[in-house]
Amino acid sequence: MQIRIIEQIKVTKSMMKTPYIAFLFLIPLWMYGQRTNDTVINDDLKNVLLLHKEFVSIPNLPEDADLMLKNIHWVANQYDDLDFNTALLETSTLPILIAEKIYDPNYKTVLFYFHIDGQPINPASWNQEHPFDPVLKEKDKNGVWQHIAWDKLDGPIDDEWRIFARAAADDKAPIIMLLSALKMLKTKNNTPKVNIKIIFDPEEEYGSNALLSTLDTYKERYASDFFIVMDGPAHNSNKPTVTFGCRGIATCAITTYGSKLPQHSGHYGNYVPNPVFSLANLLSSMKDEQGKVLISEYYDGIEITPEVSRLLESVPFDANSLNKDLGIYASEKVGGNYQESLQYPSLNVRQIGTSWKGQGLKTVIPEYATADIDVRLVPETDGKIQMQKIKEHIKQQGYYVIDRDPTDEERRNHPKIAKFIASRSINAFRTSPDSDFGKKIRTQLLEGFGEEPVVIRLMGGTVPIVPVINKLNVPTVIIPMVNMDNNQHNPNENIRIGNIRQGIKICLSILNSEY
Repeated sequence: MQIRIIEQIKVTKSMMKTPYIAFLFLIPLWMYGQRTNDTVINDDLKNVLLLHKEFVSIPNLPEDADLMLKNIHWVANQYDDLDFNTALLETSTLPILIAEKIYDPNYKTVLFYFHIDGQPINPASWNQEHPFDPVLKEKDKNGVWQHIAWDKLDGPIDDEWRIFARAAADDKAPIIMLLSALKMLKTKNNTPKVNIKIIFDPEEEYGSNALLSTLDTYKERYASDFFIVMDGPAHNSNKPTVTFGCRGIATCAITTYGSKLPQHSGHYGNYVPNPVFSLANLLSSMKDEQGKVLISEYYDGIEITPEVSRLLESVPFDANSLNKDLGIYASEKVGGNYQESLQYPSLNVRQIGTSWKGQGLKTVIPEYATADIDVRLVPETDGKIQMQKIKEHIKQQGYYVIDRDPTDEERRNHPKIAKFIASRSINAFRTSPDSDFGKKIRTQLLEGFGEEPVVIRLMGGTVPIVPVINKLNVPTVIIPMVNMDNNQHNPNENIRIGNIRQGIKICLSILNSEY
């Protein structure tokens, strides 16, 4: 393979005799790099946005295998044009696309991760003709998003314009950002300072089953020195952000019981116990009014040192503004601020239901009540262990705990019965921000943008590929680049133009560094 070598500029005395050139050398190198990258990006931004439009126009719901393959081949063709080696790796479901290129055998290898699939859609809930027909919009004087013609890209492009479509942000925008950065380097006859592998997950929104099924078979294909996940939203300040970990997730369902069948609330009210109240009392025993979990040893092993506290406090945060946006009077008191609250495992009731699920209301006493719970895990906590702690707490409240509906005999012999069903969990991961890799990434973004990036020790959400991270066992960071208010997973998903511009610049900063 041909290796491109970037010619170095040699400074001679004769060059320094020219005042203009002498002045140039007074400019800090990071500022020169900033201006170069900005110019390259601005010159090609229209083409980038039209490429993004083309990609987002391809529906990406895994239920349609043919369209998913169309997405996969679209990306493969783009990387074929960049002289990458591309291959489709067979999985239990849809294939994994891998693209690889060795620029210099002496360089370190960075494995990048993206996902191609998107969330389900309800077209009736979108403010446009169809979620897969991208629309360019700007806000009017009243702050309402209005359609604008795509040919406005022929003039000055406003960073505050947005493209609305499913997967416009999550995760097709980051795919376009890295792709565009590589295209720009090639156009300028430059090459990255790292060897590159990229995997494209076709089912991240549905559990990453395809990718997870390949970990043993293709572990060597995925081998690298570092792993960078490009997914998720940046800090709401929209400053370059580096996330060094994410919380995991474990789920369970708790069901309490009344009579065997629903009963008329007039005939049996005050006689038949209502399982909703027993469930409510059980849930109330798990948390205090400040939001702290009361389950024994729930927070064991977690320590917020002064160094960690300083890192968490460095993240821009305005409690009053956030609470106002959320519409809450005050936050829970698990942590001293938002970032600190994410360092602890959560306990969330995501849904409560009874036997009646039809239209309207019935005057009945339900025969059961179920609470669906999710627990966001941190690196100090294991999902199975946290589920066991919840189960033991239920027993301590006097419940007979089983994993199925009770028999008639069990109903007669136990005054308090609860069914507890735990599902598969995904544990958290975290790379130290002060590791060599962490420091290098932070330095590159500082040099690329002239200011420190926002450093997130642990983000609140969960990426399904944590088992991949743990299996590969290499330093890993998440580089989130889309706007926080992108309506991810919801109707009217969007990407801010300024984030596409900035994301390309972030990618150039990462690619132009030796690790």
